[in-house]
Amino acid sequence: MAEEEHQIDFEGGEAGASLTFPTQCSSLRKNGHVVIKGRPCKIVEMSTSKTGKHGHAKVNIVAVDIFTGRKYEDVSPSTHNMEVPVVKRDDYQLVHIDDGFLSLMTSDGSTKDDVRIPEGEIGQQIEEGFEEGKDLIISVVSAMGEEIPLSVREAPSSS
Repeated sequence: MAEEEHQIDFEGGEAGASLTFPTQCSSLRKNGHVVIKGRPCKIVEMSTSKTGKHGHAKVNIVAVDIFTGRKYEDVSPSTHNMEVPVVKRDDYQLVHIDDGFLSLMTSDGSTKDDVRIPEGEIGQQIEEGFEEGKDLIISVVSAMGEEIPLSVREAPSSS
């Protein structure tokens, strides 16, 4: 019976990479990233208050969600740990736009079809450039299982 409980399937396992890592509050910096209320954010303002009667300096953080643009604030003792998201930025070449999703080519030649066209100015630039037949490079930022195109530029011509 004990043998049956410990059957582990190693075939379908993941690499085990974490979406976040802990960092001490005092080592966080402006323009860095932090997780506030479960959302990956970019720090836009940070201040530290002096140690008080109970001995901990407090760090006041104002950050903006990297996907929604919503502002978050948090106060934490400087000696405590906060989660920092693993933020990855990749460039892809735009191949096709299909039903609100971008078809992107990775550097190894495979396609990535699960990135939605963003709303707003970036989305308009992507659609207009594609309709004009331009060769576009899309920069996609991913963190904590979400991803969004953050910028678009024209690919350098090879002529």
